[in-house]
Amino acid sequence: MIRSLALASVFAVTAGNAIASDDYTASVEKVRAERLQTLKAPDGWLSLIGLEWLQPGVNRIGSAGDNDIVLKAGPAHLGTITLDAAGSATIELVEGSGVLVDGREVRRATLVDDGGTGRKATEVRFGSANFFVIAREGKKALRVKDANADTRAHFAGIDYFPIDPSWRVVADWVPFDPPHELEIGNVLGGIDKEKVPGKAVFVRDGHTFELYPIQEEPDSLFFVFADRTSGKETYGAARFLDTALAKDGKLILDFNQARNPPCAFTPYATCPLAPPENRLDIRVTAGEKKYAGGHG
Repeated sequence: MIRSLALASVFAVTAGNAIASDDYTASVEKVRAERLQTLKAPDGWLSLIGLEWLQPGVNRIGSAGDNDIVLKAGPAHLGTITLDAAGSATIELVEGSGVLVDGREVRRATLVDDGGTGRKATEVRFGSANFFVIAREGKKALRVKDANADTRAHFAGIDYFPIDPSWRVVADWVPFDPPHELEIGNVLGGIDKEKVPGKAVFVRDGHTFELYPIQEEPDSLFFVFADRTSGKETYGAARFLDTALAKDGKLILDFNQARNPPCAFTPYATCPLAPPENRLDIRVTAGEKKYAGGHG
């Protein structure tokens, strides 16, 4: 938990000095609608049907039970993926499988992974389903998606706390030069060391709190946080929050836009956990609540 501090330079903002209530509500609802559209997309997180770890050597792949990796969709025997000692993955497809690799009919191809950074990976598509290789913790896995996944077809929707303009907080931005290093755990049990460009410091209910972001994009900051609602009203591992970069030493933290990580909706995602520095000793009653669909 983050201990309260007594810094007079930080402050919280309420609806009166933020933006007009009706306009603000509409802006949050617009963000939520866009979020839902992305989540429910045919290739969104709800379409995940597998996270299958590749073993060194030859991996037989298909939906039949005699494969090394049994897929929940696709042909009974799709082919093989060979993972060599250097970590390079090569697919060899069964003749007549109907499988497309990056939209082309081929018998053999090298599978470029996502590099652990979300770069464009080679797509292997079969009917409504597809997979690509991800790199995590020094290992390689297949991330398998299906537009007809049950999790997508039976999506239960998202519950939210009521929109509360007082949770649109203006924080002081304290830059770090050089950036600090933050250890962030993940659901796989590993630890990632991330560069932190600064910290956001804000006041709520008379107490002062800090949050540490990482910067994955050049024009935004990404926070992974937990609070007293975590594991109760909200998802236990963490929630996510994106913000624009600080301006004039101030940063907007709009907790009404706090969202669940993919792991709240599917067991096949690999998500970060809130680091101890970002575990707020307060109930953040804003943003997305725990998913009612049954996972997490």
